[in-house]
Amino acid sequence: MLTIGISSCFLYPDSARTVFGHKTLQYVEHDLMRWICRQGILPVLIPDVEISILDGILEQMDGIILQGGSDIAPEKYGEAPIGIWKGDSYRDDYELKILDYAINNSKPILGICRGFQLMNVYFGGTLYQDIPSQVPQANVHRSAEQYDKINHPIQFVPGAYLDRLYGYLSQSVVNTVHHQAVKVLGHDLEVYARSDDGFIEAFGYKKAPEGKVMGIQWHPEFSHTQAGKLLDENLIFNAFLQHVKQNKNAS
Repeated sequence: MLTIGISSCFLYPDSARTVFGHKTLQYVEHDLMRWICRQGILPVLIPDVEISILDGILEQMDGIILQGGSDIAPEKYGEAPIGIWKGDSYRDDYELKILDYAINNSKPILGICRGFQLMNVYFGGTLYQDIPSQVPQANVHRSAEQYDKINHPIQFVPGAYLDRLYGYLSQSVVNTVHHQAVKVLGHDLEVYARSDDGFIEAFGYKKAPEGKVMGIQWHPEFSHTQAGKLLDENLIFNAFLQHVKQNKNAS
């Protein structure tokens, strides 16, 4: 059985919420759980606990997935917030501990959307806090109404990992559910793909085997809502899974 740890999303105390209104909740988005769950895989929601306990839990994980969700707090990459974009500093601290452990212990990592952005910040990069206001000439990358039903083309960097993984394509189409994006690329990261309007859409960590530590801006777990139109999400997962298997066999 392969054990894959999933970083949590958080709901904080809200007295207007009927159930557990005064408590903090940790959760995983439904489509992501269904995308990960398959024969021989045990998905585990990584708890928010003291580092002395957390390290022991992470040691048991064969791979880590950083799921999407709330914005990164701008202070994490040395900026002051603009407008309403304050981010989620508490979740940042929780996930940065997970990411730091995974990097230092050679765990396979797949960062999705927010996870991709967090990885960039971890490696010293920065983000556009809000694409529409900071890059007004950009295409639409998020629609609150259509959500995961909009898409855009991406181009693979010739010769890079995704270009070889999807060798029969020079470009493809992915969903887009983000209003933030990579501004300055982090250290030791290699770009794998860009959007048609120039934003970085995928990268890998150059000090790990190709694809072992990778981030993607789109949501492969949402691909079923545009079935047949988007990049094959199973190739991404299977490539990650190969690294997970190798990691388990090596331990």
